[in-house]
Amino acid sequence: QVQLVESGGGLVQAGGSLRLSCAISGRTFSNYVMGWFRQAQGKGREFVARITWSSGSTSYADSVKGRFTISIDNAKNTVYLQMNSLKSEDTAVYYCSSRTSVTASSEYWGQGTQVTVSS
Repeated sequence: QVQLVESGGGLVQAGGSLRLSCAISGRTFSNYVMGWFRQAQGKGREFVARITWSSGSTSYADSVKGRFTISIDNAKNTVYLQMNSLKSEDTAVYYCSSRTSVTASSEYWGQGTQVTVSS
């Protein structure tokens, strides 16, 4: 059974940092694209960042570019999202996902982790 389990969310003051983790079990995604999405209360889910497991190529939403960094630890089968200079508008539930390619729909999702940034 494939599982993506996010952790690392919490309450942080504006300007602070958090590192989210997405621990993967049940299979490896060495040829997949791993992504982070977020959903603020009352809003739709939006793309945050993605990384291609095999090449390490990354892409970011304009709203987080320069502040967030996505990375992979192959040995731990874990995807990370380092979030710096957090703003109140970053408050949301953050989800990890996997898909077969950049243009494909996400195949697996985690349960989400809440990030709350106080101003």
